[in-house]
Amino acid sequence: MKPITLPQLTAMKGVTAQVWATAYDAWMAKILDEVVEVILVGDSLGMVVQGKENTLPVTLDEMIYHTQMVQRNCQRAFLVTDLPFLSYQTSPQEAIRSAGRVLKEAGAQAVKLEGGKEMAETIHALTRVGIPVVGHLGMTPQSVHAFGGFGKQAKDSQGAKRLLEDAQDICAAGAFAFVLENIPHDLAQQVTRAVPALTIGIGAGGDTDGQVQVFHDLFGLYEDFTPRHAVKFGELGKEMKQMAQNYALAVREKKLISP
Repeated sequence: MKPITLPQLTAMKGVTAQVWATAYDAWMAKILDEVVEVILVGDSLGMVVQGKENTLPVTLDEMIYHTQMVQRNCQRAFLVTDLPFLSYQTSPQEAIRSAGRVLKEAGAQAVKLEGGKEMAETIHALTRVGIPVVGHLGMTPQSVHAFGGFGKQAKDSQGAKRLLEDAQDICAAGAFAFVLENIPHDLAQQVTRAVPALTIGIGAGGDTDGQVQVFHDLFGLYEDFTPRHAVKFGELGKEMKQMAQNYALAVREKKLISP
């Protein structure tokens, strides 16, 4: 199958719902590549791969390393990589350097960053030099301490108004898509209808232009923290644990016979 291009993605708005999912290595990418439109190398790897409490400690070098692995088996899906905390917030110039490394060294086709109108200048700077950008509004995990947790955002009229304005601002700056995370479903629908960019929901209802989920959440692989908006399609973590116990028992009872 031919690789999915950015113009193909943007042309899908209002036509076909897009499927996005995260991946962090070549094995995960191989599973997802023929199924989804977009593979996102998320800084969520800090939690589901590295076992940390949040995404803040993830470094740019780590994001590049994981993107390199994913890219090897990403033949069809469009590849997007998160810019980690403090790799883009200090200045547009720093954002260009960070994003440039992700595209040049790791093979990503776009970057994702968090924030609203305060990031408009940075998004404009990136798109002006040919780097496609995905935004991220609502519950932005890199602001977990400011929010006091991973709870729902934009719940009142003032918050909703601010989020809609942020969406319009980052679209005007050049973002071709943005994630809407953990916001009221009716607000996500309103935003989707109000902007030309793709809206990709996670915990934002079914009226966005697409959905994204974390690989480990989809397959029940991460038991330490399960967001309320996570959708499980299996319990592979429990099955794998049982298989490991069966293996250990076979060894201890000397019933494991090599071929």
